[in-house]
Amino acid sequence: MWLDEIPAKRRRMVSLSVAALVGAATTTFGLPKPAQAATAADASTDTALGIALEGYPYPGPVHFLPVHAGAGPVRMAYMDFAPTIAANDRTVFLLHGKNFDSSYWAGPIEWLRGAGYRVVVPDQIGFNKSAKPDTEYTFEMLAANTMALADSLGLNRITVFGHSTGGMLAVRLTSIFPDRVDKLVLEDPIGLVDYRAFIEPQATETLVAAERNYTAQTYRNFIAHYFPILPPAQYEPFVTWRMRIALSAEFERFALASALTYQMIYRGPVVDLYGTLKPPVLLVAGEADQSAPLSGYATPDQRARMPRIPDAAKTMVSCIPRGRLVTYPSVGHVPHLEVAARFRGDLLGFLNGA
Repeated sequence: MWLDEIPAKRRRMVSLSVAALVGAATTTFGLPKPAQAATAADASTDTALGIALEGYPYPGPVHFLPVHAGAGPVRMAYMDFAPTIAANDRTVFLLHGKNFDSSYWAGPIEWLRGAGYRVVVPDQIGFNKSAKPDTEYTFEMLAANTMALADSLGLNRITVFGHSTGGMLAVRLTSIFPDRVDKLVLEDPIGLVDYRAFIEPQATETLVAAERNYTAQTYRNFIAHYFPILPPAQYEPFVTWRMRIALSAEFERFALASALTYQMIYRGPVVDLYGTLKPPVLLVAGEADQSAPLSGYATPDQRARMPRIPDAAKTMVSCIPRGRLVTYPSVGHVPHLEVAARFRGDLLGFLNGA
């Protein structure tokens, strides 16, 4: 049964029952030390890795919630962290970007826990440690599953922090569940423009072929454009796990899921939703962010006309009823890694403000 076909009260009861089946209480376990560098064997791009990142180090224990995607049941991975000081009774959901596993949230998890927040970190269906079904992906589906997770944890209102593709999801989620999001943080979100106005539609098989054709060096070059000021050694793990997955027997399923989620981004614009956002919104952008999904399929003229994330953010913030913009000079797509100390201050200042 699809989630939005279940009355809200019954859906909450079903989700809570599911949570009881999934595992023990999720607010009592502690956070291990941040994920350390992989062993020499694990770090080698010659060692295969399962497409659900089985065994890949995360900042804490991983749990699974049964949800729906398309026609059948699947499992959604998530982490759930208790605060390390007196709880402030608020919970932050961290929504990851497309090409980033959730180990990159280690810093924000620590900052938020140390400020009294409970922190929940889902891996969306189609990504990272979650299932990767062959289905039509939509932000509505991901939003419904994310809120099913909130329901399973007994959470009525949450703070949502989305990065990159997670920012696009966060906007859609907040538009669907406006009374359940108390504050919204968008870190270099994609979707500040409608990519259909600048890029021709691509066949899914074309996008799958692009996933097949990556080498370690071409994927390294792709990841490097996110991080103009970060030392290469700090983003090499993103390259390592992606190239290890390419050796998996299930790689074709991974490649298809990646292509289908690119189609979701292209076909599910959110630009018209910014003006409807009810909660206070912190919009963050690195001034050197050149990210634009599928821009490799645009002509040079189309790419030149497409607003960059920092430029689009300056335009879009005026549309947000309670929006605030923070920009970082010389910073790229992931400020929480590139300028961690400053980002931490801006994040907590916004969340702890009135």
